[in-house]
Amino acid sequence: MVKETEKQRWDRNFSDLLQELRVAQTGVQILFAFLLTLPFSNGFPRTTPFQKDVYIVALIAAACATALIISPVAFHRALFRQGRKPELVKYAHKVATGGLFFMFVSMVSAVLLITDYVLPWPAALVISLCTGLFFVSFWAILPWSRRDWGEPDKTEEQTDERRENPEPYEVK
Repeated sequence: MVKETEKQRWDRNFSDLLQELRVAQTGVQILFAFLLTLPFSNGFPRTTPFQKDVYIVALIAAACATALIISPVAFHRALFRQGRKPELVKYAHKVATGGLFFMFVSMVSAVLLITDYVLPWPAALVISLCTGLFFVSFWAILPWSRRDWGEPDKTEEQTDERRENPEPYEVK
């Protein structure tokens, strides 16, 4: 068992979160780049008004996801060396969750756009719904159903108590 101080725990949590954001950031940037180039392709003028609406939803959702997933970097720059890592980690957790939501919307919209372009409407709808359910299963249902696998998160009260009595605690 390794003992770490609360400061070390916040540093570790921030480092873990940054690793997660790097993965998400790469994915959303690739999707966003694809969506930015799409209107300039030869086939785009043949899209229906519905497909253009879906494209706008996908594009704006990808832009929102990009902004949210990258925002912890700006927040870190603003708080650098102020000893506010707990605040930064809590903020980054919230915006990362929001970023994943917008990434979900963008991914499913992009699937709907492309499948509607190349397949009949019923097939496009079924594939897009299945894609959405697949994402929801692995990004929400499975993680939330397994939240009790490890130690429970510390409550605000426990965190405040630790600030008053800063004893190192053990990490398994």
